[in-house]
Amino acid sequence: MAEIKITSANFEAEVVKSPVPVVVDFWASWCGPCRMLAPIIAEIAEEKAGTVKVGKINVDEEGELAVRFGVSAIPMVAKFENGRMTAQTVGYMKKADLEKALGI
Repeated sequence: MAEIKITSANFEAEVVKSPVPVVVDFWASWCGPCRMLAPIIAEIAEEKAGTVKVGKINVDEEGELAVRFGVSAIPMVAKFENGRMTAQTVGYMKKADLEKALGI
């Protein structure tokens, strides 16, 4: 399963009401480390399909969500469970380190 584009319009349905944990990548197209992390996020989306949902939030397009979740540096990857943020990382990480930090 590919990553889902998350916006203010679908955040409630895709993240808050999700029956499985949701990993959200806060990113921007101009961000080098975000581009480096993108293939890792895609890989996690494929490997964890069915047990974890993976979404991406473009902070330039969804500034309100970035502010709501205190995004001060990107890439920021957060894990949401039952609508609440339960873990987060900032900056580029290797896949194994990211999965460990998020508990996925």
